[in-house]
Amino acid sequence: MDFPFKSPHCPDPFSCGSEPRDTIMTQRNSYLRYENSALPQVAGDQGNFTAALVALGANLPKDGKPPEVTLRHALASLPNQRVQIQAVSRFFRSPAYPAGSGPDYVNAVALLHVRICANELLAHLHTIEAQIGRTRMSRWGARVVDLDLLSHGSAVLPDALTESAWREMSVADQVRATPGQLILPHPRIADRAFVLVPLAEVAPGWVHPATGQGARAMLAALPEADKAALRPL
Repeated sequence: MDFPFKSPHCPDPFSCGSEPRDTIMTQRNSYLRYENSALPQVAGDQGNFTAALVALGANLPKDGKPPEVTLRHALASLPNQRVQIQAVSRFFRSPAYPAGSGPDYVNAVALLHVRICANELLAHLHTIEAQIGRTRMSRWGARVVDLDLLSHGSAVLPDALTESAWREMSVADQVRATPGQLILPHPRIADRAFVLVPLAEVAPGWVHPATGQGARAMLAALPEADKAALRPL
């Protein structure tokens, strides 16, 4: 598997865990939520792809249907000639963040193979959100759908210093500040069980390209109460 971005910690962020590559691939594929025949199949051009991770969440009904139906709709909208779904985690129910900000969420993570840059992929995610009916009234408010780009190959964007500043930002500053550009990997990956639990299902060998931390190590470092609060649907 060839990745266009190379990390000083790991040239392939999906193969630097402690487990053999074949084991990682088997575990990743075992959590595929849909039969292959049910996944949208779109012919793509040949050539190198980039592995990307996308977090999906929703905690409001859409047209009278529960959030998990909305997430399936979002997943069905993802593939095109340059975006392919490789695996999707189980769906999990999790408490809203921040606590008390709304109903429980349904969360998942998808592993994609893409032939577009990170900003193009983000624009694709925003288009799907808008088509489903998301309106951005507040940063951490309740929503009918939320699609977050977690990683794009080994990219650290916009640069190492900016990524580090956002990753190390205090919770109080997180509430006040909103990034004006794409930050990758997503600065809150290591803090959130509702991201790391499903991420570890589809990409257990993923390694953060800036910190060198693996998905399993980050998950193990989270409080047990945070992980226990997630319930598979």
